[in-house]
Amino acid sequence: DAGSSVDEMEFNWDEYLEDTGATAAPHGSFKHVDTSLQNGFAPGMKLEVAVKSDQNTYWVATIITTCGQLLLLRYDGYGEDRKADFWCDILTADLHPIGWCEQNKKILKVPEGIKDRIPDQEEFLQRVLKGACSAPANLLEGLHRGKNPLDLIAPGSRLELQNSRDSLEAWIVTVVDNVGGRLKLRYEGLEDSDQFDQWLFYLDPFLHQVGWAAQHGYSLQPPLAIRSLRSEADWQEILKKVKEEEEESSVPTDLFKDKPVIGVHSFSEGMKLEAVDPMAPFVISPATVLKVYNDKYFMIEIDDLRPDRPTSRCYVCHVGSAGIFPVQWSLKNGLNLSPPPGYPGQDFDWADYLKQCGAEAAPQSCFPSLTSDHGFKENMKLEAVNPVDPEEVCIATVTKVKDSYLWLQLEGSKKAVPDCIVSVESMNIFPVGWCETNGYQLRPPRKAIVNKQKKIAVVQPEKQILSSRTVHDGLKNQELNSSESVVINGKYCCPKIYFNHRCFSGPYLNKGRIAELPQSVGPGNCVLVLKEVLTLLINAAYKPSRVLRELQLDEEAAWHGHGETLKAKYKGKSYRATVEVVRTADRVADFCRKTCIKLECCPNLFGPQMVLDKCSENCSVLTKTKYTHYYGKRKNKRIGRPPGGHSNLEVAMKKPNKRRKRRKHFFVHKKKRSSASVDNTPAGSPQGSGAEEEDDQDESELSHSLAQDRDKRKRKLRTFSFSDDENKPPSPKDIKMEVAEKLQLDSNPLEWSVADVVRFLKSTDCAPLARIFLDQEIDGQALLLLTLPTVQECMDLKLGPAIKLCHHIERVKLAFYQQFAN
Repeated sequence: DAGSSVDEMEFNWDEYLEDTGATAAPHGSFKHVDTSLQNGFAPGMKLEVAVKSDQNTYWVATIITTCGQLLLLRYDGYGEDRKADFWCDILTADLHPIGWCEQNKKILKVPEGIKDRIPDQEEFLQRVLKGACSAPANLLEGLHRGKNPLDLIAPGSRLELQNSRDSLEAWIVTVVDNVGGRLKLRYEGLEDSDQFDQWLFYLDPFLHQVGWAAQHGYSLQPPLAIRSLRSEADWQEILKKVKEEEEESSVPTDLFKDKPVIGVHSFSEGMKLEAVDPMAPFVISPATVLKVYNDKYFMIEIDDLRPDRPTSRCYVCHVGSAGIFPVQWSLKNGLNLSPPPGYPGQDFDWADYLKQCGAEAAPQSCFPSLTSDHGFKENMKLEAVNPVDPEEVCIATVTKVKDSYLWLQLEGSKKAVPDCIVSVESMNIFPVGWCETNGYQLRPPRKAIVNKQKKIAVVQPEKQILSSRTVHDGLKNQELNSSESVVINGKYCCPKIYFNHRCFSGPYLNKGRIAELPQSVGPGNCVLVLKEVLTLLINAAYKPSRVLRELQLDEEAAWHGHGETLKAKYKGKSYRATVEVVRTADRVADFCRKTCIKLECCPNLFGPQMVLDKCSENCSVLTKTKYTHYYGKRKNKRIGRPPGGHSNLEVAMKKPNKRRKRRKHFFVHKKKRSSASVDNTPAGSPQGSGAEEEDDQDESELSHSLAQDRDKRKRKLRTFSFSDDENKPPSPKDIKMEVAEKLQLDSNPLEWSVADVVRFLKSTDCAPLARIFLDQEIDGQALLLLTLPTVQECMDLKLGPAIKLCHHIERVKLAFYQQFAN
């Protein structure tokens, strides 16, 4: 009905997670989804790439990592040095397999940056190419270039599917739809009927490329359920037609290289075990090995003791099949075992049952070992296929975790179903956002928490309020746009986005908070990754509401991306704004750069490029005080941005007297905090943004104090190499330390290597923590940036050890100021 379709359309995972207080299951726990996002290229493969400085020459590069149609490459010769790594797009870059230059009379020449490292080019190439794996030629050239291999399983492609009732037979299936690797399959010969359609993930062990049955000695026969629908002659005719069209509809064989390999089992006929029926995975029941076909396949029957049982519940298994357990597994795990229908009495006892049946239990050695190391926890949310109606993908909540198995409560299914039992390796479970990424309808919960009734106020609530109607229309357009676009899996996959905290952070963002952000976010779905990046940046601002206003969607914006609602909290108030986020990987770099310009920070502050040593924008010459002093004084003339920026800023009228009063109180508050905390942002830094305050009188006072502050620092801090004010560790007068604890340093900590930092820590009572510093490659510069919150979060330390460690870090900072900063 119309009402439910609105709910479906407006369901928002972020809202739902926030309102339920739940967390999403980690993306890394869904290995089949990770595999489906791979593009056929693997880290370590080598290729020949055009040299940027001289487009007529080429050099060998190694793939460091992949993300959709993007590759991160490093020229051979740089070794472990990451500073020259570069991203390139398979579709547009000049990339070729190893040997291409020789075949096409092109020049292989060492790039300028590593000329001195490679005296003999021929000898070097022989050495690095010996036994090397070249990137696949078919993915670099021709029709398949830049395509995710998964997109090659197009509707109309044919595959062979083993019969789950009799594994010695297989039949041809046609792909009707491909949703992110989840295939809707129809038996060949049933073109007009969807009654027997099945949904399977392309890595399912029972699904193969055409020709598999003949190669492995299995017969091609339609399943019993459909065999009677046509005559034998018709089936043979269909088979003949398929063989004639084999080339047109075939799927590349290397697509199945990541399929689980079926091992050898050791089950015998008549053995008893516990099992979950895959057609109704709601209970654990006693079961029997009914038949052993060969060393790979056997058939299991769910026990039913009724003399007039309706149908037998049998299915084919292999050693890695999910949902088979040794006898007593449920008892050991405190789970309920459902007695077989017709079993006398309520209390089921395995010993009596085995004696009664005259059977033996399958030994423990027959079953694969179960793991608890998978990342799933109770109350986590994910997306899961409804086993009763595989067309539906529902929101699922983990209600119980035992070894490698999850109990999932499905929300929003058309018909209510009990908790489902699934393996953590099931290919019918997906991470949050998978349906949205692949353009498939997710069934929302019945009482969906939607943003239909919420009025989304922009950053200045008194200025502009978007009606729910506007939001609804925006979502509707978004839905229409997404249905028209062709889904190519790699196209929507965002590369890693790095936070380059040494770059100039501009007037809005707090350098200290930027330094505490993770090194990178992603790779993953563009919308999800960029939303996470923008949320982190908003929270790293002096005034999150101010940054949200800068990012707020301008009606005249040139982006044709994806409108997303972001939130900010500031001084106890919540703000919302619709922000434009690009959807495709090819526009991510440009989006990041333009967003940086909006925020008046270095264009490399965040983006797909990691800045290691020196920023290409030479942003280290800028400081917030210079910036604000220059722009702050000219505020009356409305010079609020450097060239290239744009503003949708509106000046709010304030009462000067009231404002000045509050300002005074704020400075007092800052002073109190700085004496108590090692995370000391200099007074003036948060106020250092002329763009943040709209009161002109305050602005000139502020600029004056900042100018004085800057002159003082110029005299005191000539040798300090960090570019921004808030990197300045606390001055001695702010930290109350006993004279006995003063530290004498032999060398400038700014020049310390990782080994020097480790050596210093080993000389203190924090020696056990030295290993963490070594693993995280923390050198002297990074050491001076560490604060109590950073140490607790990044090193996962409890408060006591973290305070002790910060005490030593503060001693180093103090010694640095006394010995080296003059």
